[in-house]
Amino acid sequence: MLTNISLIVLSFLAMEFVAWFTHKFIMHGILWSWHEDHHKPHQMKTGFWEKNDRFFLVFAIPSMICYMAGSLYPDYRFLLYIGIGISIYGLCYFLVHDVYIHRRFNWFKQLDNPYSKAVLKAHGAHHARQTKEDCESFGMLLVNPRYFSKRKNLTTN
Repeated sequence: MLTNISLIVLSFLAMEFVAWFTHKFIMHGILWSWHEDHHKPHQMKTGFWEKNDRFFLVFAIPSMICYMAGSLYPDYRFLLYIGIGISIYGLCYFLVHDVYIHRRFNWFKQLDNPYSKAVLKAHGAHHARQTKEDCESFGMLLVNPRYFSKRKNLTTN
């Protein structure tokens, strides 16, 4: 039981690195054509869906494979718990990124704590550029301590 919970937690934590790496080197690299519309100002978007939403499926596929393999093959049961960790991270990513930060759904109001404010500042700094180059802050949950500052003008040193 403890091993299963550990696998879920470790998978969840590992996904922050996977998301950071994918965002920095894939989304802002070879698949910029999918991610570019996400960096356009809201008023320039033509509908609810963005090309960037395709990444939801890209991240869901490994989780689905882990669920299926872990459920169908007893020797690979550990994969089920890895899939659960990936899914929980995906849910958190959706709630933080799409619901809280980008307000694609009106489920949350402004959260008033230092962490949620830092997440908004970090993501705002990331979206300050509409190009794939020279962006910063590619993760979601781990926030650089400088974004906890009360200063409004943050430097990108």
